[in-house]
Amino acid sequence: MYAEFTENLATGNEMIDSQHKELIQKINDLLDSCEKSSDKVVAIKTLDFLSDYTEYHFNAEEQLQKDIEYPGYDKHKAQHEEFKKTVEELHEMLVEEEGPSPAFVAKVQENVINWLYTHIQGFDRSVAEYKFMRENNERL
Repeated sequence: MYAEFTENLATGNEMIDSQHKELIQKINDLLDSCEKSSDKVVAIKTLDFLSDYTEYHFNAEEQLQKDIEYPGYDKHKAQHEEFKKTVEELHEMLVEEEGPSPAFVAKVQENVINWLYTHIQGFDRSVAEYKFMRENNERL
């Protein structure tokens, strides 16, 4: 199962949505590399690309939350830290195994894709809505 950016994942914030699309592409690149090759090095490098982009995205989201004085910042940041741990665990799993196993792919689908969908639909949408309300407060 590959990830897909659908309308129910749209937050209405252009920066967040475009980065989510890129993040989903990185996840799919990882799954694709696992499907096409059993080479551990390729999978590790692809996971590293996903990890790097995740770090970039989380930093951008967290800066946005600081800029708008988002009241749920600490909870949101804790969610990001949880996800980073998940990616670290996946990295350890890849290093310990001969290559990207079916168990590894299942973990990516369960712990990355499902987490991301839930996170976007709840936490990230809330940030985008808060930003919109702050910017449009005088018009309401």
